[in-house]
Amino acid sequence: MIELIDISKRYAARVILDIPRLSFEAGKRYALIGVNGSGKTTLLRLLAGSLQPDTGEIRNVPRFEMGYMPQSPYAFGFSVRKNVEIALPNCPNAESLAGKALKAVGMSALAEARGNRLSGGETQRMAFARMIALPRKLLLLDEPTSATDIRGTDQIEKTLLRYAADTGCAVILSTHSPAQALRMAEEVIYLDEGKVIEAGPAEELLHHPQKDSTRLFLQHWKI
Repeated sequence: MIELIDISKRYAARVILDIPRLSFEAGKRYALIGVNGSGKTTLLRLLAGSLQPDTGEIRNVPRFEMGYMPQSPYAFGFSVRKNVEIALPNCPNAESLAGKALKAVGMSALAEARGNRLSGGETQRMAFARMIALPRKLLLLDEPTSATDIRGTDQIEKTLLRYAADTGCAVILSTHSPAQALRMAEEVIYLDEGKVIEAGPAEELLHHPQKDSTRLFLQHWKI
């Protein structure tokens, strides 16, 4: 179980994250929801280790068996296939694994295209293929479909659910869409101004929120 204890993060005088305690179970799918600036990306970066908390402790993150996909993933100038293979160092069957991952996200036809010439949605699908090329214990995904069209979103969602079922990995994703949270997550965590306002089973929280701020946020969305 991943645990966050007395975590805080500030930028200048602004409190970005203030979480007394939060935990994530192995093999479970979580969605982080909230307005822009609520702390979703900061929380994912702290879990990924690319950002350090000002106070507190984060325990039991499987950093060597983890994948982190930022909202604007990197793309190099070599082929799409090679962009995926960089997640497979010293792997003798890297080309085969990369090809399988690209097929899973519907990008086989673009395997030899230049990675840095893809559209935003294609870049996200390529980066997601990089995440699923190997079995992992944890995936951290920051708005993984923010640039994809309906077809690309559907491809990523279905592939992610299948991958999580096949590997038993935990998934923590941020999303601007409560409807996507309902489709993808078992548990939902609503953040506001860096604080966990409400957390619980997806169906219960999204259809029957207990806190006023959660209800106010959700009333703007059709679920």
